[in-house]
Amino acid sequence: MIELLFTACLATAPDVCEQKSLTFVDVTPMACMMGAQPELAKWQVEHPKFSVQGWKCKMVNLDSQAI
Repeated sequence: MIELLFTACLATAPDVCEQKSLTFVDVTPMACMMGAQPELAKWQVEHPKFSVQGWKCKMVNLDSQAI
């Protein structure tokens, strides 16, 4: 599993930010990097009050996730 982590800030208050993530199954890290911008653009259209400020892809560590 790959996680696309990003920071979303309120468009009207850029200092108010939240950490968000999208999780993908059967995607390589390179595919995440290449497909991140369209996915983030789609997310931003669905959440117009937010502006995406930064992002990264990482492998999900299933051993450290809470049950």
